[in-house]
Amino acid sequence: MLINKHFIRVRYADTDQMGFVYNGKYLEYFEVGRTEMMRSVGLPYDLIEKSGYHMPVREAFLQYKNAAFYDEELEIETRVPDISSAKVHIEHTIRCLSRNVIIAEGYVDLMFVNAETRRACRPPAIFMEKVSKYYE
Repeated sequence: MLINKHFIRVRYADTDQMGFVYNGKYLEYFEVGRTEMMRSVGLPYDLIEKSGYHMPVREAFLQYKNAAFYDEELEIETRVPDISSAKVHIEHTIRCLSRNVIIAEGYVDLMFVNAETRRACRPPAIFMEKVSKYYE
């Protein structure tokens, strides 16, 4: 299974008037986790796009467990359980390191789209080459 961990610190700009991380930021944090996971296996998004593909979000789910606050360090764990279908199912868990609690969990389903035709397609060879070793 492909797993990556990335760490971020909550910025003041990420919080709302109540001092909590604004709810919409968690999907942004999921995106940070996905981006860093892809980069860690040699697949930055710009490489996928230059290869003629896009990866739009097909579905997203987010469950809030605990609040996060300014200046806390968060761990974003990103997992891809399998690569057996045309969609890419990516699971995320955000933890607060200092309090050792789960802040949020969820997933995002992406799909590959041919940039020229804008039609859904199977994962391209460049993607499969980079990630298949995690599923042997």
